[in-house]
Amino acid sequence: MEIRKKLLYQFIAIVAVILFFSSLTIYLSFSRTRKDDFFDRLGSKATMAAQLLIEFDEIDADLLKRIELNSPLSLPNEKIVIYDYQNQVIYSTDEYQLLEITQESIDDVRLQGEIRMKQKPYEIVGQFYTGQYDRFVVFAAATDIFGLNKLVRLRLILLIVFFVSLIIVFFSGRIFATRALDPISNIMSQVEAIEVSNLHARVYEGIGKDEISQLAQTFNRMLDRLEIAFETQKNFIANASHELRTPLTVITGQLEVILLKARSNEEYRKTILSLLDDMKNLNQISDRLLLLAQTNSDTPPADFGPVRIDEVLWHARKEILKMHDQNRVPVHFSEEIDNEHNLVIRGNELLLKTALGNLMENGCKYSEDHTAEVFFSYQNHQVIIQISDKGIGIPEEEINMIFQPFYRAKNAIGIKGHGIGLSLVNKIVTLHDGKITISSVINQGTQAAISFPAIDLS
Repeated sequence: MEIRKKLLYQFIAIVAVILFFSSLTIYLSFSRTRKDDFFDRLGSKATMAAQLLIEFDEIDADLLKRIELNSPLSLPNEKIVIYDYQNQVIYSTDEYQLLEITQESIDDVRLQGEIRMKQKPYEIVGQFYTGQYDRFVVFAAATDIFGLNKLVRLRLILLIVFFVSLIIVFFSGRIFATRALDPISNIMSQVEAIEVSNLHARVYEGIGKDEISQLAQTFNRMLDRLEIAFETQKNFIANASHELRTPLTVITGQLEVILLKARSNEEYRKTILSLLDDMKNLNQISDRLLLLAQTNSDTPPADFGPVRIDEVLWHARKEILKMHDQNRVPVHFSEEIDNEHNLVIRGNELLLKTALGNLMENGCKYSEDHTAEVFFSYQNHQVIIQISDKGIGIPEEEINMIFQPFYRAKNAIGIKGHGIGLSLVNKIVTLHDGKITISSVINQGTQAAISFPAIDLS
């Protein structure tokens, strides 16, 4: 069932229940008030009749009957019966004895002082009246024609109001439900229009701060993430295929050339060495692509644990020095690091070694002296690692783009590289709850600063 119909039916049900109980309360209240009021009037009639008959010697039963017959205050179908102490009728206007007054009822009046009972179509009040010399039981009965008619009219009015109100609620509820769900319908139509070709489109968020606006904002944030992920994936596939195709094409070309004719052992040896270098380059690209895909998740891997970051750096430094005989990576520790526990962070040793190795490799590769200096410090429970070089630098306008996969600065195009390193470093640092900042000056050098939260092992 549509939400629109559910809201409408629930709205009608709630209003119907409220109207029903309100009408029932009004009806019962009026019915009780009518009954109490009529019994009070019967009681007054019984008292007045007893007083006239008993207290005034000039008034006998026949005269009292004539007075009651001509009284404008007489009630419809009024009947009065008076019993003496021997339960003998001394006065009665019930000529046909329509009232069924039992001995038990007379005794109840004597015991309780007053009783109220009903004998259709009469309502009866029995009262115990004490005279100067004797005690009497008086019964007054009548039919509340006007009160009952009013009760019937009230019941009819309440029923009409109930059903008319439900009809009004039905149509007003449809309008209300439609207007309430219009923003959701608009969001649905806008979402339907968003496809792969227009992922940049966004849902209108409105100017309010209600739940519908929050839903639109949440959906737009999801679209932002999807668009970034989609663009990253598209760029990744395009660039990865290009980066992998280049060494494969080179390898294929060299093999085709070497097979064109017979070669000397020296030529074969040179070609094999060149192919080996290309294969290493291809392996390096593949490894970095796999790591880049592995770090695209915001959730840390399950194998994260305590790691000595200085030991990781020494291992990475050792591999960088093996790459090229001219590479130099001096390491400096600040005086704030007076405890080896200050260098322990939570992370993955392989990923951290990859990140630090990439930064040191870049420092050595882009510097004329092939030197990347490393500075260790500890501040506010943060392990800070700064890696600086005196290389070609990065143009200021390109600083914000260097963390994009496969992006390379214009002044680095002629230097061997793939544009994966800094993107991978940024992913790894973020995965370890760290921060990385890059500052650079053209032809003066670049400095990369990484901070990781230290863990307390004490």
